[in-house]
Amino acid sequence: MTQSDELWRYDGKRVVVTGCASGIGAEVARQVADLGAEVVGLDRKPPAEPVGEFIAMDLSDQESIDAAVARIGGRVDALFNIAGVSSGIRDPLRVVTINFLGTRRFTEALVPAMPSGSAIANVSSLAASAYRQNAAVTAGLVSTSSMSEGIEWCKNHPDALNEGGGYRLSKEAIILYGMANVTWLGAKGIRINCTAPGVTDTPILDQLRSAYGQEYLDSFRTPLGRTAGPGEQASVLVFLNSRAASYITGQVIWVDGGTIGETDLADAVSRR
Repeated sequence: MTQSDELWRYDGKRVVVTGCASGIGAEVARQVADLGAEVVGLDRKPPAEPVGEFIAMDLSDQESIDAAVARIGGRVDALFNIAGVSSGIRDPLRVVTINFLGTRRFTEALVPAMPSGSAIANVSSLAASAYRQNAAVTAGLVSTSSMSEGIEWCKNHPDALNEGGGYRLSKEAIILYGMANVTWLGAKGIRINCTAPGVTDTPILDQLRSAYGQEYLDSFRTPLGRTAGPGEQASVLVFLNSRAASYITGQVIWVDGGTIGETDLADAVSRR
């Protein structure tokens, strides 16, 4: 093994993966295990093909989160926050609670167990592409300090909550959360980044198909002309938490088949 190969390896690393039962989370768990990691996987139900240790957790339930953290115990070298739901469940408050508020609580409970040199990779979405334009509002949610305070904020801001079924708000909050905490975590030697997937062939796609129909999904076109596979999304996350990405923090990586690039070009041309 060359020195360059070692940058990508997870040998001797203890890795936590939420959403390990399916989709991108299952792929991340598999890939880091192949790269030598000790994997602790979390989800509401066990994965069909277990990798490492499994702990049941419901990100909408504060007691479930705290119990899972207690069971994890010990050192955590890399955290992959992948569990989430789409607007297809038609419950905006639950979407925000799982995708952002519960994920934040879980993350902050694990930070004390993360040594210098560790890393966090979150999953946002192409749906959050207007996060800068909406930041003045979304920052209010991000600045809340607990799940209960965040839920109260959502109830007091129904327009922000209900637009996009809670999904857009939750995924914009994930991006801003990483940026807002890059200094605090950096002082501890911890990096934090996120990816923003485009349409990807995972169970969330099935939620959207059931809720909105196939025509809704067909409306999303990419320069690459296809949807992503979960393994393609997972490999970018695995890179971000590896030593190969040791000077990357506070970033959002658009893994969207070129959609953002195409849109940005069209916007730039229209402003000329």
